[in-house]
Amino acid sequence: MVWLALNLDLSLLGVGWCGLESIQHSLVATATQTGTAASEVSVIEAALESFALGIVQGVTEFLPISSTAHLLIFTRLFGWEATGQKAFVDAIQFGSVIAVVWYFWTDIRQILTGAWAALQQQDWQREEWKILTGIAVGTIPALGVGFVLKKLNLLPDGVLIIAIMSIVMSLLLGLAEKVGSRKRNFSDLQTKDGILVGIGQTIALLPGASRSGSTLTTALFLGLERQTAARFSFLLGIPTLTIATLVQAKDSLSNSQMLIPLLVGILSSFVFSYLSIAWLLRFLQRQSTWVFVWYRLALGVVLLAALAGGAFHNS
Repeated sequence: MVWLALNLDLSLLGVGWCGLESIQHSLVATATQTGTAASEVSVIEAALESFALGIVQGVTEFLPISSTAHLLIFTRLFGWEATGQKAFVDAIQFGSVIAVVWYFWTDIRQILTGAWAALQQQDWQREEWKILTGIAVGTIPALGVGFVLKKLNLLPDGVLIIAIMSIVMSLLLGLAEKVGSRKRNFSDLQTKDGILVGIGQTIALLPGASRSGSTLTTALFLGLERQTAARFSFLLGIPTLTIATLVQAKDSLSNSQMLIPLLVGILSSFVFSYLSIAWLLRFLQRQSTWVFVWYRLALGVVLLAALAGGAFHNS
């Protein structure tokens, strides 16, 4: 049933994409016939591409399958140059940032309020204080290592590393499913959990590893219940996702010519990110993560085969 649902989702995405292409071609043809300026056609095309990328970003950001991998594959396969720029794709992530903050706003407010009360009372054993401290300390490794690697220009890129990391992370997630005890819930979280999951988050600096995938896998290794692991990985990833998006997307945010397509992409990614979060949390209440293990393994193998066949000759 899980595979049936996954195939149905992929089929619907394919139908939706075909529909978008038809609309795009119609709009371009109409614009050409009526003498619309080329720049206006360009905005329409970019907006439709951005809408599609927003769907991909929203669906894949919080599932443990790597949004970076899917966005890179989409932009290269369809040859989207303007919307395929890294700064533009990164800016679309703002929709995902808004979605995760909105979805977990009650949790965020409770953690901040409880942590403030703990600070006033110097109650360092209070649950909210330990969670906030864990999130804060756990954010440092990914940001620190990411900053250094970016400055030294050592961050790898390309389809090959995405394929390799997809396979590696599928094996690690499968191992976490096998050995994780899944006995600890949200009230059992400790500061050390945030530190360890934060260290695990640094793996996501490698394209194809997946921020949610690396944090979820680490949390499962630590014995957290599946839904608790996903919930904590989302909360811990908020600061990193927000800061990384702000830093990487500054060029696109200052480009007024791409403002409309960017807003379309952000709105699209917000809607589908919110739906993806809600779906995954409900899914993990009843199911394991094995569907993502097999999907990531298959994706990695397909990408390696495509590379061998020359489909990504520029990678």
